[in-house]
Amino acid sequence: MQTDGVGVHCPTDLSHATDTDTKIHVLVCVTGSVAALKLPLLVGQLLQIPGVEVRVVTTEHACHFYDVAEIPVRVYTDKDEWEMWTQRSDPVLHIDLRRWAHLLLIAPLDANTLGKIASGICDNLLTCVVRAWDLRRPLLFCPAMNTAMWNHPITTRQINTLTDFGYVEIPCIAKKLVCGDEGKGAMAEVMTIVETVKQYLPSAATMS
Repeated sequence: MQTDGVGVHCPTDLSHATDTDTKIHVLVCVTGSVAALKLPLLVGQLLQIPGVEVRVVTTEHACHFYDVAEIPVRVYTDKDEWEMWTQRSDPVLHIDLRRWAHLLLIAPLDANTLGKIASGICDNLLTCVVRAWDLRRPLLFCPAMNTAMWNHPITTRQINTLTDFGYVEIPCIAKKLVCGDEGKGAMAEVMTIVETVKQYLPSAATMS
């Protein structure tokens, strides 16, 4: 059984807030966009916010873009969900994560996972957490995809669906993308994301 990094299988690791626990729990969900390269920087910046505790949920494809050894907090994968549960009395990880977190941040949110969430599909740990999310708590998402994918008409529809749920969009920006294309679709800058999280921390704290 691992106790650090990817592969955390200890249910007590997600103990819920108590009267003496003043920390705000931020759950960062990362999907398979090249913008996942910024995860180490993003987590590091969030950890600098006083009173914030951070955990990460990653998709398998997102792991291609960053080194988990550079992430200084717990990282949960689909494997953890299935290995934790063997019988009816065992914890269900996506529910435990949903209960633990006060604020959910999806950064980056790729086109594939955007489509899944907008359609209600929950076929991995990340999308199961989102589907079970308490809508009274803040959920922020940062779209990131190629410009051609961003410009497809269905993208606007899916973004609107998420905002209709009450989720908060941190808009993507226009720049030269890693693929060489220029235009809108790049994930918001880390500083912008962190400042937006700070704005929603007071409302998240009321749900502690």
